[in-house]
Amino acid sequence: MKILYGVPGEGMGHATRSKVIITYLLGQGHEVQVVSSARAYQFLARAFPGRVHEIKGFHIAYRNAAVSTVNTAMLTLRTAPATLKMNFNRYRELMEKFRPEVVISDFESFSFFFAKHHKLPVISIDNMQVINRCVLDVPLLPEWKSSFQVARNVVKAKVPRSAHYLVASFFDVPVCKDNTTVVPPIIREEILRAQPRPGNHVLVYQSSTNQKNLLQTLQQLPGETFYVYGFNKEEQHGNVHLKAFSEAGFIQDLASAKAVVANGGFSLLSEAVYLRKPICSVPIPKQFEQYLNAAYVQKLGYGRYFPEFTPDGLKAFLYEVPQFQEQLQHYRQEGNEILFGELEKLLSQIK
Repeated sequence: MKILYGVPGEGMGHATRSKVIITYLLGQGHEVQVVSSARAYQFLARAFPGRVHEIKGFHIAYRNAAVSTVNTAMLTLRTAPATLKMNFNRYRELMEKFRPEVVISDFESFSFFFAKHHKLPVISIDNMQVINRCVLDVPLLPEWKSSFQVARNVVKAKVPRSAHYLVASFFDVPVCKDNTTVVPPIIREEILRAQPRPGNHVLVYQSSTNQKNLLQTLQQLPGETFYVYGFNKEEQHGNVHLKAFSEAGFIQDLASAKAVVANGGFSLLSEAVYLRKPICSVPIPKQFEQYLNAAYVQKLGYGRYFPEFTPDGLKAFLYEVPQFQEQLQHYRQEGNEILFGELEKLLSQIK
């Protein structure tokens, strides 16, 4: 079957999980072409030479470590002419050289509009639709109410009226809309092969722009060893080891960590849960989906949610690590088999 696969460029989690699915589809004999932008395009083009087409995508702007709605809108308007020109050329190329029979969208708009224009069925695969198509059971704190409304409206407007929605989630939630199936998170092959073991260090993944006093906070726990990714440096500051990015090194440190400290990004939290690593989650402000993931981590007893990093919060989290480790032993996921089975079922129905 000819499949057009759309992957957004914002956030590498979309690209890494899409690589897993695209690899599977190619292995099953399907013909797949991909559209993507920014870093995701570069990543996927290296993985699938000759199959990936660059488009101009939507980008989020930040201010003071939080999502800026105004700046995002201004960025979108400023880049609109170049975006339209490039995307029109890609649209024409796809029509001339590749006539897909179905579109799979990982929260990506170009492929969705292509499908709607040509009356093609769309299969949505992403984690964001949990906000719109499932019944959530975590407290909606006052400071997150406005972000929730924005997120729900954005998610509702993204890939509407798709043929089916496969919603990836590490927490069980009932669906509230038709044509929706909740599946376990998509785990990349490198994580599936990793051998989790108990270690003595805490893995920290942060961006240097999001937490200005991170090093000072970690140094206030001298009895702990922290491996920190996100600054892309190789430095040691007492008990804090800054590490330059290395996929193999990161996976090794994740698999051997006694706990993980991160924002609320779905991909890393899913991998940590899969490897049974307790999580201390501090979501990026105004990103409701990150709060949702963090809140479910706490609800399920997999770790703690905090609105900001503090030495006292980290101490409280680390004190409870044994209880979190015990609770995580109840998590069950057999690779990506459930997702692949559901996807094949949907593709066979389209045929």
